[in-house]
Formats: sequence, C-alpha cells, structure tokens
Amino acid sequence: MDLSYGAEAENYRSEVRAFVKREWQPGERRGSDLGAYIKNFRHRATNEGLLYRFVPKRYGGSEQPVDVVRAQVIREEFSRARAPMEVGGNGMAMLVPTLLERGTEAQRERFIRPTVEGDYVWGQGYSEPGTGSDLASVRTKGELIDGEWVINGQKIWTSQGGGANYMFALIRTEPQAKKHDGISYLLIDLDQPGVTRRPIRQMTGDAGFYEFFFDNAKTPADWIVGERGEGWKVSRTTLKHERASIGSAASLGAQFEKLVELAREVERDGRPAIQDPEIRQLLTRIEGWVMAHRCSSYRLFSLAAAQEEPGIVQLMMKLLLTETGHEIALAAQELIGDEALLEPPPSGHGKRGPSKWLDQIMGSLGNSIAGGTTNIHRGIIAERGLGLPRDLAMGGE
Repeated sequence: MDLSYGAEAENYRSEVRAFVKREWQPGERRGSDLGAYIKNFRHRATNEGLLYRFVPKRYGGSEQPVDVVRAQVIREEFSRARAPMEVGGNGMAMLVPTLLERGTEAQRERFIRPTVEGDYVWGQGYSEPGTGSDLASVRTKGELIDGEWVINGQKIWTSQGGGANYMFALIRTEPQAKKHDGISYLLIDLDQPGVTRRPIRQMTGDAGFYEFFFDNAKTPADWIVGERGEGWKVSRTTLKHERASIGSAASLGAQFEKLVELAREVERDGRPAIQDPEIRQLLTRIEGWVMAHRCSSYRLFSLAAAQEEPGIVQLMMKLLLTETGHEIALAAQELIGDEALLEPPPSGHGKRGPSKWLDQIMGSLGNSIAGGTTNIHRGIIAERGLGLPRDLAMGGE
C-alpha cells in the first residue's frame, strides 16, 4: 500500500510550509492584538489560495479547484505550525456549503462573506424537546404574514448558542402536509425581540448548549433556503456536511496517545498502570480500533482523490470514531479510579492531572448523539449499505 502523496504534492508542501513560516509568527501577541493578527493571517492565506478554497472569491473565498491532496497537505502543514485554519463552527462547516448548493444568489451575497469573516456565528435549530432523532416531528411553527415568517416554538441542544447571532432552523410551515413535506429551512436573526436563549448546564458544569424560545419572532420571507416544504431535503445537505466535519483520524490518534500517557502516569498496585497485563491488553484492543479508523481514513482519502463517492463508508467512519472515542473514555475512567467520581472543575480553572479527563469521559456520551445517533447510523448502514430489511422498531415490515 503506497501512502505517499507523490512528488507534485511534496513540492506543493514546500511552498505551503514556506508561506506559513514566513507569515505565521504570533510571538508574544495577546488579547485583541492576537485576534487581529489571526484575522489578517487568514486574509493573507486566502489570497494565497490556501484557505476557504471551496468558497468563490466574490463571497470572500479563494475559489480553488477541488484538489483533496493539496487540501490535505495544507491541513497538515498548518497543523504542524499550529497556524489557524478557517473560522470554525456551524457556519463554515454546515451552512456555507448548504447555501452554495441550495441557496439563492441573494442569500449567498448576504450571508457567506460575513460568515467567512467570523462576524456571523450560527446556531443549528434542528432538535426540539420530545422529538429525539425524529427531526421530521418538529413542531416549531412558521406563518407567512405580511412578507415575514412569524415563528413560535422552541429549539434545544444548540451548540455555540451563547455566541450565535443567527440560526438555520427547521420550521413547520405547512401544517396540513405530511410531516416530511411540511418543513421549511429558515434563516433567523437571533438578536431580536421574541427570541429568548437559555444555557443548558451539563453534568460537566459547563453550558456548551443552549435552548431557544421563539415568541412571534420574525424573519424575512426570502430567508428560506429552498422552496416551502423542502426543508427536509435541504437539511440532508447540511447533515451531510455536519457528519463529515465530526472528528478525524488525527484527533482520535491524539486521544489514544494521551490515554497511553495517562497509563504511564497513574499507578496500579505500586507500579505504573501500563505495566499491568490487563491494562496493556485493554490498550492493545483500543489501538487496534484506532488503527482501523486510520486505515479507513486512508481509504476515504483515496476515494476522494479519485473523485469517487464514499457512500456508506463515511457513515461507518463516524460510527467507528464515536465508539472508539467512548472506549478511550471508559479506559481513562478505569485508570483514574475514584477521581472519576469527582465533579469536574469549572471552565477556566486550568484542569490538570486526572481531572482533565472528566470532560472527555462525560462528553463521549454526547458524541453518540451529535450528527445523528449511533443507532440511527447503524440502521442506515444496515439498510442502505448491507441491504438488510428495515428494523421493525423503526417502522419496517
């Protein structure tokens, strides 16, 4: 198996590395000065064709041809130098690709550049209380009155909700239609009367998610992506990009390396835990899954380089990432012992030692929900990938 990128890619790597070395020199910058420096660096990298490659120039991107090998080289070199990539979050990962595929020209002009610049921060308004993974059961209503959508209802589990100033949301606009056909995909300004946001305090002590209440909130009639009642179809586009953005082989490998470090640091029966045969066996089993995930990532990379569709493999990757991450968290919980029973320190208190694992242990449970629950993924893989009949519990016959 040849894992090299080829001479052309390595020549390009030299160019990227030289640019980063020349332009990324943060030194001792702090506070707002560092923020301005990062923003200027992103501008220079975009002008060089290194960032926002899939975004057209008229919307603030660099408009480069699709080249997954070059894109991977850029990620590797920026990561090596700890240089900032694109502005992260829901906007760049999900909304911008959705607008490029399904939005109107006016919507692209209005929303993409401010999102690229980091001025617009987006929350995702999909989940609602009582609907679980059944997004087609959303009840938040939107009525078109005098050229505006008037919205009433509630959204929950919104990541980035504390800093979001806009939301892309699934809203029921056609109450008489079948549940999949009665949903529209609306863009909403969150800084307006009629919108209330509340933090959801998690068991880690942090408020990583928010819930939103809409009481006659309004959004313009043309802030609908796709046609009325097509929100379910548009949401499939967004969800595709969300799943693709969750985790990576590199991040999973880094988690495992930290787990091995932990096994060297803590003691069991008066010796480093890593010397315990049972712990070594556990680490070996997890490493096998980590290596399998890495090899599968090479397969995805090869398919993308050959411009072939990954099909069900991409869902399998997300499922494996979630399950292996949870196994790493359970192993860490075993290693830190009674420390796992403590309440995590609040954010900003410099978590050290075993306590820094508490967020990972608790957060791994949430990863089985993000981007579609683990069981939903298993069902899709079984039905669409393996051709198995639908699960009776999911409405199959």
